[in-house]
Amino acid sequence: MTGDLATMGPASQVPLPLHERSPKGTEILRVRGLKKHFAMRLGLWERHGDVVKAVDGVDLTIRSGETLGLVGESGCGKSTTGRTVVRLLEPTAGTIHFRGYDITHLSRRELRPFRREMQVVFQDPQSSVNPRHTVGEILAEPLKLHDVYESSGGEKRVQELLDLVGLSSNHAKRYPHEFSGGQRQRIGLARALALRPQLLVLDEPVSALDVSIQAQIINLLEDLQDELGLAYLFIAHDLSVVRHIAHRVAVMYLGHIMETGTPEQVYRSTGHPYTKALLSAVSIPDPSLRDARERIVLQGDVPNPASPPSGCPFRTRCWLADERCAVETPPLTDRLGDGHMTACHYPERLSPVPTGTPLAQ
Repeated sequence: MTGDLATMGPASQVPLPLHERSPKGTEILRVRGLKKHFAMRLGLWERHGDVVKAVDGVDLTIRSGETLGLVGESGCGKSTTGRTVVRLLEPTAGTIHFRGYDITHLSRRELRPFRREMQVVFQDPQSSVNPRHTVGEILAEPLKLHDVYESSGGEKRVQELLDLVGLSSNHAKRYPHEFSGGQRQRIGLARALALRPQLLVLDEPVSALDVSIQAQIINLLEDLQDELGLAYLFIAHDLSVVRHIAHRVAVMYLGHIMETGTPEQVYRSTGHPYTKALLSAVSIPDPSLRDARERIVLQGDVPNPASPPSGCPFRTRCWLADERCAVETPPLTDRLGDGHMTACHYPERLSPVPTGTPLAQ
């Protein structure tokens, strides 16, 4: 690598040796001003002058043993944020510090030691595995790529991974198409855990599963976190799922973070109109509770990320917006000093969420 790892740029903490477990509660990821823009193309070679601002100035912090839920509607930039954080995509601007190391602009070769520490679990594991390989070969592949297959016990490690995610040893000889969706997600999770990472980016890991299977995977993720001290960036559009697993929640819209806080703060003392609208769209199984909720139907469409509105990104669909919102971008501010941050000029105008609704409990 080009340079000493311990001196790769400023960080918020003293870097720990790679592959040494971080104590619980230690800051493991710090993202500041993260931007990811994509150039628009008219043809195969011709490049247009406009850019799509998929992620436009995101700040995130995750600690060891903590789950940060990143929520928002489709197209808001959640998945792009997750992929950029682990450097599957090159950031346009901003900084990414992982366990005290600045990894923002490291080359592929320099990133290699960090790949063991950061892994991704995708929404559809079937599309991210080789269908011609058995499950055993799929789990052994990362061990061989990082030259730790022999030192980690090889086949024994594969059996440990299967047991860790609730699968039996005879599953190692089967192929991915022989499993159900929930079982394939367990296989994807086992592969992500093969190299003993400390951070998992979970990109919509349960959205394609039945509700009963979702609960099983969520419980498995919580058990693994308690046992291994993992940190999760849990990306989802379902606020009810995030409510059960996240220690903190960040709400994203049009490439920006609109609100962050604990689940109780975000769900019960909502500080942004967009979050309020998302909560109003969550289905409530109990008919007796449905009338207690204020239903909000947003007008208009999500703005084009290549030409976002001036001022507040949400103002074109917000019922509280006025002239100030069009000219002044609200900063993400901790107004009460309790860690509940919101990017809105008028959070006090929002009515509290009724305590009888499920997400407010």
